[in-house]
Amino acid sequence: MQWTEEALQELEKAPGFIRSMAKKAVEKAVKKDGRQEVTRDDVIAGRENYISFAEKKSSDKNITRIAVVRCDTVSEVCPGIACFKAFNNRRQQFKDYGDNVEMIGFFTCGGCSGRRVSRLVDKLLKYDLDVVHLSSCMTLDDDYLPCPHIDEIRKTIESKGVKVVAGTHH
Repeated sequence: MQWTEEALQELEKAPGFIRSMAKKAVEKAVKKDGRQEVTRDDVIAGRENYISFAEKKSSDKNITRIAVVRCDTVSEVCPGIACFKAFNNRRQQFKDYGDNVEMIGFFTCGGCSGRRVSRLVDKLLKYDLDVVHLSSCMTLDDDYLPCPHIDEIRKTIESKGVKVVAGTHH
């Protein structure tokens, strides 16, 4: 597959962590069209199809963006249904949010001692993260083993200027 110089320059605008995936998607679309050369317009069309929905828009300024961090161990047995149901129905710890809220992240802590939290919060800050909820499995000490690192995880998140809320569906 041949790439024009303009197409390669356009591809460089994609975030580095998705660039190889974007390249494959564009090449697949071009091949499907029966062509062998990727143009700038092909890259732009790929961006529209696959990632433009995740990019910042001026109309997004009044949206509260939240994420949920959950226990890595509990994630082995819990798919997060109650967390999502509570969010979708604005119940329990999500009850104070209105319609202008979106969940932009749902991730595990990475295991004791919460090694993944700092790195993923940094990634989410690029997408204007406002609030991180510590999942109920991390905050309840009668249903699950208490998280021995919850204070450290909370401080890590707050040190980045992000509000922390304890709990999701309890």
